[in-house]
Amino acid sequence: MRLYILLQVILLSISAIGNASESGKLHLERELSDYISSIDARIGVAVITDSNDTISVNGNRDFPMFSVCKFPQAIAVADYCRRNKINLSDSINVYASDLKEDTWSPLRDKYEAADMQMTLIDLLAYSLQQSDNNACDILFRITGGTVATDSVMKALGCNDITIAATEDDMHRDMYLSYLNRATPLDMARLLELFNKTLIHESPEYKSIADIMESCATGTDRLAKPLLPLKAIIRHKTGTGFTNTQGRIMGINDVGYVIMPDGHSYSIAVFVTDSAYESTETSQIIAEISQIVATGITELQAP
Repeated sequence: MRLYILLQVILLSISAIGNASESGKLHLERELSDYISSIDARIGVAVITDSNDTISVNGNRDFPMFSVCKFPQAIAVADYCRRNKINLSDSINVYASDLKEDTWSPLRDKYEAADMQMTLIDLLAYSLQQSDNNACDILFRITGGTVATDSVMKALGCNDITIAATEDDMHRDMYLSYLNRATPLDMARLLELFNKTLIHESPEYKSIADIMESCATGTDRLAKPLLPLKAIIRHKTGTGFTNTQGRIMGINDVGYVIMPDGHSYSIAVFVTDSAYESTETSQIIAEISQIVATGITELQAP
C-alpha cells in the first residue's frame, strides 16, 4: 500500500511539472501573440528550447529570408567541402566580374575590382559576419548555385526552406526576393539540427558556428537584450528592400542562443512588410527576443 501511494505521489508530481511547463509555453505564446498583434507588420516567430518545447506565432507561414539565406548556404558549402574532400582553408579564384557594384560588399570595397584568390573560410566570413552579397554569389558559383543549396535543405528534411534566387537576381528585381523563403518553424529546426548535431560531425560545420558567433550585423536585433546577460548567440540577419508602398519587405534575425546557465534555444524572427523604419523594426525583433529570453528563463526555472 505504501509503495502504491508513493507511486501515485510521483505520478502526480510529474503531471504537475508537465502541466506547469505546458502552462508556461502557452503563456509565452500568448504574450508573443499579443505583442505581435499590436505591430503594423507581418511577423513570424518560432522558438525551440533544449527540452524540445516549441513556441511559435505564425510559425508555419512563409516569409522572405533575404540574407538569412546565407546560413543555409553556408551549410551547403560545408556539405560541398565534405563531398569533394576539400578544406575551407583551400583557395578559389575570385574574378573582378564577381565584385559587382551597387550591392552591399565590404569585400569589393576592400579589394576593389581585381582578380585574386581567396579561401572558402574567408568568403564565408564575409558572407556570414558582414552579410556580403558578392561573397554569397561567389559561393553559389563554386558550389552549384541555388539549386545545390536548396537540395541540401531538402536532404536535411527542411522542406519549408526554399533557395531559388541569388543576390544578383534579387538586386535586379527586388520581388525575386520572395523566392528565397522559409517558415520560422523550419528555420528554428535547422538551427537546432546545425547546433546540436552537424557541428559535431565535421570541422567545417564547427567553423561556421564560430563565424556566426562573431556576426557583425544586427547587434540591435536578437542580440540586443542577450549581450548584457553574457549569452552566446550564433545568428544571421536579413534585411530587405523598401517596396513601392514604402514598407520594408523584410527585417529578420535567426539564431541559436546559449545562456550562461547552459540552457539553450533556437529562435527565428521574420518581420515582413513593416510600416516602420529599419531601426524601429530592428527594435521590434529586440523586444521579441527580450520576451522570449524572459519566458524561457521562467520555463526552465526549477
